[in-house]
Amino acid sequence: MAMVLSKPGVGALSEAVGVLRQWQYDGAPMQLHPGDPGLFWRSGAEATAAAVRTWRRDGRILAVGLLDEPELLRLTTAPDAQWDEELARQLVEDVTGPERGVLMEGKVYVDAPAGALVQDLLVDDGWKTAEPWTPLRRDLTETVGDPGVRIEVIGPEQAHVRTAVQRASFDGSLFTDERRHVMAAGLPYADARWLVAYDGQGNVVAASDGVGCSPGSGDGVGAKSEVEESGEAVVELFSA
Repeated sequence: MAMVLSKPGVGALSEAVGVLRQWQYDGAPMQLHPGDPGLFWRSGAEATAAAVRTWRRDGRILAVGLLDEPELLRLTTAPDAQWDEELARQLVEDVTGPERGVLMEGKVYVDAPAGALVQDLLVDDGWKTAEPWTPLRRDLTETVGDPGVRIEVIGPEQAHVRTAVQRASFDGSLFTDERRHVMAAGLPYADARWLVAYDGQGNVVAASDGVGCSPGSGDGVGAKSEVEESGEAVVELFSA
């Protein structure tokens, strides 16, 4: 059967998030993980659904994309489909043509898995390679030593603590307590943990979201940088 590009509705988001969880493993491409639609959910389920794209063949999802911005698509594929030529050629066609409803017209970006065929085909089609992310890994299956700060798990009633760290980490951040509650109520954050770190004077200095996924995987985002952690959760880390 032909490859089918679709924009899932709110009711189909659970399937897209589910395959992202299934595709996580140690060393998995870091372009897209379950925490990404979870973070995007701060704008609501409808906005998240509008930003997601899926590619199917014979009813099976082989690739998932998330429009972080109208000009930026973060893309990943099923582990066994990274060198699927039919899929890769369809992805290139869909991200190159604005009429396909993926990326806007003008200067656009695709964050695709390193080593996947789609990257090679994009270059062959005239796309330019930009500066790549720098992944850092740590095995979280072993006991982690004392970090030198006090770590606490917080709940929704302390959302203001979490959002304050986020706003301090990113200039111009509009991350409000209300948006935090909306995000936390979303499907990807159903089993998440909110962690905050305090220094010796009791000041909040960092915050982390742990989002459950397949064993042995994870990714984190530091203040204005990306850090990939290897363990049993997707971790989004922000420091004040």
